[in-house]
Amino acid sequence: MNAINILERIEDNGFEAYIVGGYVRDYLLGINSSDVDICTNARVRELLDIFSDYNVLSNEYGAVKLITNDSRIDITTYRRDLKYNGSRRRVEIEYVDNLLDDINRRDFTMNTLCMNKEGNIIDVLNGKEDIEKKIIRCVGNIDDRLNEDPLRMLRAVRFATTLNFEIEEELYKELKRNRTLIAQLSRERIKEELNKILTSTNALRGLKMMRNLGFLDYVGIDFNDNLVYVSDICGMYSQLTLKKEFPFSKEEKETIKAVKNILNYGIIDENVIFTYGLYVSLVAGSILGVEREYITSLEKNLPIKRIKDIKISSDEICSILNIKPNKIIHLVYDELKDLILKGKLINDNNSIKEYLMVNRKKWLNEGASLEIVKCQEVGC
Repeated sequence: MNAINILERIEDNGFEAYIVGGYVRDYLLGINSSDVDICTNARVRELLDIFSDYNVLSNEYGAVKLITNDSRIDITTYRRDLKYNGSRRRVEIEYVDNLLDDINRRDFTMNTLCMNKEGNIIDVLNGKEDIEKKIIRCVGNIDDRLNEDPLRMLRAVRFATTLNFEIEEELYKELKRNRTLIAQLSRERIKEELNKILTSTNALRGLKMMRNLGFLDYVGIDFNDNLVYVSDICGMYSQLTLKKEFPFSKEEKETIKAVKNILNYGIIDENVIFTYGLYVSLVAGSILGVEREYITSLEKNLPIKRIKDIKISSDEICSILNIKPNKIIHLVYDELKDLILKGKLINDNNSIKEYLMVNRKKWLNEGASLEIVKCQEVGC
């Protein structure tokens, strides 16, 4: 079922229905979009009856979600938003039967366009003209719109970034004046908008815009103008100074930390690829300006890809050095790894044994040093 079929089904049941917002905007801009928003005067209970034969999810804000094979379609009842809180959860809304009331509650004129089932566009607030002029203009009273929902401040920057539009002069002034409102937003919502800015090839423009608007302290970031765009979101975050906590997943935190470590190291070599893996090395390499082919070639020719690949067991190391298992084993493996990766030692059991025998005294001294340190720690 596509969006037009949905409009027809709703109308066949005696209600109005239109495709609205970002999908129509992107349609005029020639941008493909799989997310469709539909507005209607039908209430949720009526929509659930109309689509009783379909996979439907509903929520408490007068909306249902249809999941199709190739798109996600949100159907929302006309409403007038009366009050918000800082996390953009509506505190008070009123359902209405008038399309114009629903349009007038929206953020920017470019997002007020509606499309009917025949593909005709309804434009009551000159949104089409603003799209043609590449201007982001607020709907109604700017101060009211921003205070109703401070997330609109970051959305303005996000649209200016991703669409390469300009923010209308009065809106720009009000964004700057109301910048403290961003502090009301949840860290999750801030991250959601920041992600969309950072994944744009125009990301640096968006970051500079936030700097000029005075947003950075409230968003919780800073950046250098030499920031390099990469398609990996963690690679983008690794180039920022994060002044506040962000709700990163464990994997995101690990990737950001790894890329930062490589950037501080400054080069991509065998040890980097061995330690952090090919993908993270490629992300960091893109930032450092290292050719992808060079990195993949290094990875392909690694003589070992994990410590277990080193051709000597810990028991053999203990036997050669005449020691019991202790921390020195890790130090030995670490040095062997470096030597093998640099091509200074062949990963062959006999060659490694010979190396350890020649350097046995050094490792025994290293072990003695560790014992001294351990003794000092426990107060021998």
